[in-house]
Amino acid sequence: MPQITKEIPLDPVAKKTVLRLFTYGLYAVGVAAGEDRNMFTANWVTQVSFEPPLIAMSVQNDGHSIDLIRQSRSFAISVLGDDQRDIAGLLGKRWKLRPEKIEEVAYRLGMTGSPILEDALGSVECIVTDSMAAGDSTLFIGRVMAAEVGREGTPLTMAGAGFRHAG
Repeated sequence: MPQITKEIPLDPVAKKTVLRLFTYGLYAVGVAAGEDRNMFTANWVTQVSFEPPLIAMSVQNDGHSIDLIRQSRSFAISVLGDDQRDIAGLLGKRWKLRPEKIEEVAYRLGMTGSPILEDALGSVECIVTDSMAAGDSTLFIGRVMAAEVGREGTPLTMAGAGFRHAG
């Protein structure tokens, strides 16, 4: 590990500005444990391995969905199209404030039992292989067990949706 010889304070404005330059896609993540189902909007999602195909996803520790992922050890990621900003906004509402939000979108259950958005550009279903604490979130690693190509379109991004990450 590099030796830091002088503590330099982090410039909060520079940090926020630079982190907002990172490119982020927007995804609908479906989770379920038994009859308890939820979908939420995620943007910290990335492929981290080709073989086996692995996805890393960061989930806030204080949300409803994290317990569903821990119980079921699975999740589904649906890629939102650039015409689905309203769905991203709806699913981005906190479960505590909008627990019925999943009933406002068309979805079906995949092979893992996780909800998959019907009109997505594509989707993957993952089985959790590992997790680790990551500040106010938990990083889950999921092995892709199923993939489905949906309709054609351009993926929705944070910038394209006009959403801004706090950084």
